[in-house]
Amino acid sequence: MPSRRDAAVAPGVGERPALHPAVWRAHELARPVATDGRHAIASGHRALDAQLPGGGWPLGTLTELLLPHEGLGELRLLAPALAAVQRRATASRGLMWFDPPAEPCAWVLATLGIDLRQLVVVRARPVLPGRPTRPARALLPAADVLWALEQALKSGEVGAAVAWLPARLPADALRRLQLAAQAHEGPVFLLRPASEARQPSAAPLRIALSSAGPDRLRLHLLKRRGPPCAEPVELWLPPVLPELPLTELVPPPGPLRPALPGARDSGLQAA
Repeated sequence: MPSRRDAAVAPGVGERPALHPAVWRAHELARPVATDGRHAIASGHRALDAQLPGGGWPLGTLTELLLPHEGLGELRLLAPALAAVQRRATASRGLMWFDPPAEPCAWVLATLGIDLRQLVVVRARPVLPGRPTRPARALLPAADVLWALEQALKSGEVGAAVAWLPARLPADALRRLQLAAQAHEGPVFLLRPASEARQPSAAPLRIALSSAGPDRLRLHLLKRRGPPCAEPVELWLPPVLPELPLTELVPPPGPLRPALPGARDSGLQAA
């Protein structure tokens, strides 16, 4: 027979007991809570926030974005959240980008509201001249990049981290990064090839990106803390190129500079 004390704390008839933030019901989105009371940062897209646990990009955990190729608009998708992190961060807790596929384009990033003074780019050490590289190693990330990312997350001195990682990773790499992200108070974005969509991942949030037309992006939520998302989310992205007359679109004479597919669109340019 329950005591008076049990009756005082027991939920009333028809009321559901409160759940720990790390536990959620299968038909509801989780409500993660960080150590400082914040649980997410708004993505800048209301339709997306409505489908994300906590109402935005999660903090202190991995978010994996799967791309068919770079330059799809992924940086325009992340730019509102990254700019918000910079606005509230101190000078020592800005953005860190790990091994981007090309050099950041300063004027595009400035157009997106990202302060380059609070951006640090970390690159893998180049292969020494004359040293042979096996084909398998070319598909693997440099160990120093994974180590630097893990240490940066553990330090607690980074506002937000964005890392471009290849398809093939060591078996424990994502688990180690997820554990390190739990000591981090900001968002962590891993950009990887779409071919990894069917592979298991320690990231609690996984989203596959695809183009839905000019300045439009389609997001398939493959994994989240909550019920499956049956329909993809389509978003309009802010344009970064001004409207120019056709006469101004003719390239000037001279050698062409190689660029990545969609490099202007992503805020990256060829080195």
